[in-house]
Amino acid sequence: MLLEMKVSGLTIDPITNTPIVILKDLQESKAIPIWIGLFEASAIATELENIVFSRPMTHDLLYECIRAMDATVNRIEIVDIRNNTFFASIYLTREGQTYAIDARPSDAIALALRARASIFVEEIVLEKSRNIDFGMKIGDIDKFKEDKIREFLENLSAEDFGKYKM
Repeated sequence: MLLEMKVSGLTIDPITNTPIVILKDLQESKAIPIWIGLFEASAIATELENIVFSRPMTHDLLYECIRAMDATVNRIEIVDIRNNTFFASIYLTREGQTYAIDARPSDAIALALRARASIFVEEIVLEKSRNIDFGMKIGDIDKFKEDKIREFLENLSAEDFGKYKM
């Protein structure tokens, strides 16, 4: 089952200093963290902040190419997690034909924000995301650290997102 979600904000993983985009369902009862690259975080942040550059950045260029071909971005779907890697699809429509395009979630989210398209997450992805391997050994101390990371992520509030709060 697909759940419609929105970008709730961006934050930094306190352990790895890796950017995380947080998606929340429309009722704000479920959330999912997705670790992303610095460039993709920047692309998402610039759109969230309505920053316009004098020259198009990569996601802006992609969106303009799609528009120039008279296609529309209908929605994106985050459809799976395998080996700690998230998978997404971008759904485009042109001349009544719909196309599903494989994408990294970070790129799909950056594009969806520009196109004002809906973001959906498969419910199974939410379940699988609770079991992401953080790369730690499962000993007493490491288990404690893993639990603390999960507790941190589960208890993030809107105020924790600072500048990128939605």
